Amino acid sequence: MAEANRISTMLSMVLGAERFPVKVDELAVEYSRQCFAESPIDKVQGEDLDGFDGLLKANKARSKWLILYNSATPSEGRKRFTIAHEFGHYILHRHQQDLFECGDDDIETGDNNERDIEAEADLFSSTLLMPLDDFRRQVNGHPVSFDLLGHCADRYGVSLTAAALRWTEIADKRAILVASRDDHMLWAKSNQAAFKSGAYFATRKRTIEMPRAALAYSDNWSAANETQTTRAQAWFPREASSMPLTEMTKVAAQYDYTLTLLLMPDAEWQRPRHDDEESEEDTFDHFIRNGQPPVRK
Repeated sequence: MAEANRISTMLSMVLGAERFPVKVDELAVEYSRQCFAESPIDKVQGEDLDGFDGLLKANKARSKWLILYNSATPSEGRKRFTIAHEFGHYILHRHQQDLFECGDDDIETGDNNERDIEAEADLFSSTLLMPLDDFRRQVNGHPVSFDLLGHCADRYGVSLTAAALRWTEIADKRAILVASRDDHMLWAKSNQAAFKSGAYFATRKRTIEMPRAALAYSDNWSAANETQTTRAQAWFPREASSMPLTEMTKVAAQYDYTLTLLLMPDAEWQRPRHDDEESEEDTFDHFIRNGQPPVRK
């Protein structure tokens, strides 16, 4: 983050606040020539890559570097994020190896291990393309929705997925973003608050079916019904029965998958209760009575 923020601050000083989207291909070449003249990025270009989305490679003398991105990718935002991801490898990791080949699972959705170089390159990319100070100005005071996140995606020239992942980092509640296809999760990413509370899915270790009650489940899907409030136990059985969960869905047509954004309040401490005690007010019922009906909208 420090490296990306330093470059971002420099861009703001030179180009001003309305400098988005970042022309990251030009930036990678020019910045590396100015700062690392002995071994700069010489070229950024698109090719029809088979099996991976991005590549960073040094020549034999390590005097020049090349960034390739998959030109067959239909999303221009995905291409921009991929270039920034490879630029991140160059800034952060070029002394570790000469070749970086990054597949679909490595870009935008790196795992929660902060020491993983793919996660580090993702963090560099999102910080460079969507600096948090500006991102907060776009979303503060507005209820989250895929329309709001679409505005952010347009401003920064990134995919809806990248913008949604960035928003989860600053969410004031537990947030989980899930991508699914054919009623199964492709990947899932929890923010720190959700991850620490156990609200996450280990999609790298096993194939996980979507809950039958999920809006994105094929039997329930309707373009007119993209939001619902339900009990968190529908997704996370270990959550308290009183815990509400808001679920939003959006088809990411360019990727041929569906995005689901899950939002929950902070985890609750459950006070032990004796059988002869009257039950306290159910948080879910309280949530419903305060204007959040458990029906699809």
